[in-house]
Order: sequence, then C-alpha cells, then structure tokens
Amino acid sequence: MDSHELAFAGAAQQARLLADGAITAPALLDVYLERIGRLDPELRSYRVVLADSAREEAAAAQDRLAAGERLPLLGVPIAIKDDVDVAGEVTTYGTAAHGQARGEDAEVVRRLRAAGAVIIGKTAVPEMMVWSFTETLTFGATRNPWNTDYTPGGSSGGSGAAVAAGLAPMALGSDGMGSIRIPSTWCGLFGIKPQRDRVPLAPHDDAWNGLSANGPMARTVEDAALFLDVTAPGNGFVAAANRPPGQLRIALSTKIPPPLTARVGRAQRAAVEEAGAVLRELGHEVIARDPDYPMSGVYGQALPRYFRGVYDDVKSLARPERLDARTRAFARIGGFLSDRRINAIRGAESEVVERVQSIFDDVDVVVTPGTATGPSKVGAYQRRGAISTLTLVAQRVPFQAMFNVTGQPAAVVPWDLDSKGVPTSIQIVGRPFDEATLLSLGAQIEQARPWAQRRPPVS
Repeated sequence: MDSHELAFAGAAQQARLLADGAITAPALLDVYLERIGRLDPELRSYRVVLADSAREEAAAAQDRLAAGERLPLLGVPIAIKDDVDVAGEVTTYGTAAHGQARGEDAEVVRRLRAAGAVIIGKTAVPEMMVWSFTETLTFGATRNPWNTDYTPGGSSGGSGAAVAAGLAPMALGSDGMGSIRIPSTWCGLFGIKPQRDRVPLAPHDDAWNGLSANGPMARTVEDAALFLDVTAPGNGFVAAANRPPGQLRIALSTKIPPPLTARVGRAQRAAVEEAGAVLRELGHEVIARDPDYPMSGVYGQALPRYFRGVYDDVKSLARPERLDARTRAFARIGGFLSDRRINAIRGAESEVVERVQSIFDDVDVVVTPGTATGPSKVGAYQRRGAISTLTLVAQRVPFQAMFNVTGQPAAVVPWDLDSKGVPTSIQIVGRPFDEATLLSLGAQIEQARPWAQRRPPVS
C-alpha cells in the first residue's frame, strides 16, 4: 500500500495493519506529517500540529506493538478539535482571548490515549465555536479540500477538512447546533452526533446548556463505531456496524423545522429522494412523513441555550477584550438570559422532545437532507454582525439544531457532489440511545453506495 492509499485507509484498517506488523506507528505518523506540511498551508485545517510529542507517542506505541500489546487504536493518529483540552496545550476556542495551557487531558482525550491513539494536533474552529464556517481573525480561514473557494463548515471545520484531505484518519468533533454533521456533510465524511452525554464532555460538562455532544468524524462507519467503542465503552458499536439492520420503517422528510425558513436545494432534495430508492431496494419500508416540529423547538429551546452557552464560555476567558466584535455581540445577547430563564427553558424541553420523538412510535429512522444548501464562500460573512450572520447561516443548516434539543443520536451519510463539486449528505436520525441502528443502517448504505474511496482535489 503506497503512502497516499495508507493516508486514506481509515483508522480501523490502520489499526489492523499496525497490529499485523504491516506498517509501523512512526512510519504511519510520518505519512501524515509529510502530507500536513505539503497540503495544510493551503487548507489550514490544523491550528497546531504536535509533531514532537506525536513522534514520542508513536515510538512508544511501536514498542508496545512489538511487545505484543493490542489496543483498539494503538499507534493510530487522531486529531482533536480545539475546544477540547489536550494536556500541555492551550485550548484556544479559535480566539486570541484564550488562557494558559491545560494541565490535563479532557476525559475523551484520556480515553482515546488509553486506547493507544497518537494525538497528532488540534484542529481549527471558528471563534467560540459559534458559526457553521471556520474563519477567525486570529488564525485565518480554513478551506474545503473539495473546493477551496468554500468553507468546510463549522464549527468542527478543521476536523472535517483534515480527515477529508487525508491529513488525519479520524478526528474528534463536537456538536452543539450541528457542528459535527455540517462539516461532515460538506467534507464527504460519516459523522455522528451520539446520544447526549454518551461521550464524555468533562471538564466541560453540560456545555451549551445540554446542547453539545462530542463525537467522531470519520472516513467509514466502522471508524466512527470504533471511536465510540473506545470513548463510550460497553455499547458494542463496532458489532452494530458489522451486523445487518434488519427491515426498518424509515420516514423521509424535507420539512424545515419552524419557524426557520429555508429553500432545500436541488442536490440536497435529490439526495433524500435517491436515498429513498436505495433504502427500498435494500428491503426497508420507506414512507414520506414529517416529524411534529413545534414552533418552540428552535427559538424557544435551541437559540436561547446557544446564546447563553456562548456567554458562559466567554465569561471563562482570560482576555475577553480580544474577541472579535461579532462574537462579543453574540455573547452579550446571551447575557440577557438569566439563570432562572434558562432553567425554565430547560424544564420545558420534555414537551418539545415528546412531540418530535412521537414519530418514532411509527418509524425506526427519520431521513432528512444533511443541509439545505451547500457551504458559503470563504469570507462571505466578514462584514456582517451577529444576528445578520446567524440569520443567513441558519438558512443553509436548518436540520440540525432540533436534534441537539432532543438529545437523540443523528448522523450524516455521504451522498453525492453538488454543482460546485462539494459533497452532499443525508441525515439519519434514530430513537434515543439508538446509535446502533444508525451505525448498522449507515454501514449498509456504505456497502451499497461506497464513498470512502473518493478523494478531494486537495489530497
């Protein structure tokens, strides 16, 4: 296997090659470091590459492999989103307002290391993870490897660009309003927002007032399942990805959750229609049905918790005066929401959850477009304020936030390319705590319509 193919082999396959002695951990790491040095000046997917410490970790992993030790990710490089703590490194949140280097790994990073992963670097994010595009005054713009005129999405945009371009086999993302699913869609990856609290957020528990979840962005369903097995052990996610889902009852929906307004693009609508045909051919019962989205789901639940979450994060910064004016304005809105008000909003969450999840009394999975349209061009929102920017980006990505409110698992499955050469996807939404069905169904679709062999122009 040449170095290019090895870079795109995926984490699970690389773990097997390492365990079999077909490759060494230092050699695998060098493949990625060489590619990062050559390609990332254009993409800017990494905020920092931890070359020296990663080389030490890869050498230690190889010693363990040579001694016969076997761990699920032993010697496999993993990229970490820069809102998650890595010991000895600053967590910048995409801003110059950050504080000192962290003394300890976040719990999810600790679990990845315990499984043998080599931490290769920290990936770029928009300031305070606010936007679905990854551009900051401090660190510049991250570009989509499929079409560098466009953003890879956000807020896990660096993670998406890195995995898509073969600069990491897998990456950690976080998702508070779609931040795993949006860049996974526009970068052609399988990304899953797991059940709320499935993957630990510590030391940032209850981030964004319960909206946020950590999860994988990966080349294959098996890779994502492996990530979940090592960060949320005991749930048998790899086993789920390797077994047929059985006959499912699946609802197709292109309805925009109210009161958002958006136009679903031709390529995005076609993805859902084509997915329906493929799912029928696979033996599933496919119907057209919309979830019962309440008006209060987005404006009454998601947006207040989002604004207040950013306000709380900004309060923890060492130098908040260094924030971009647009971020300060966004956080200032969150400051108008009192603890009492947020507690009342969260207390009413169950009413929204009951209505949205009532569709699962009749179906096993809901399929929606991954996004309503393709991504914005780099720099499209440079001169806009907080509310203007939010209004415009929400029209591109209306299908995500509702499932952060409900907390249930949702994943995006790569589909096709749009007229700009940017990937599209379908979103598959499961019952609470039922990532297993999404992984099983996602793997079945992957077998029927393989995507992992695709390579972006910048790769």
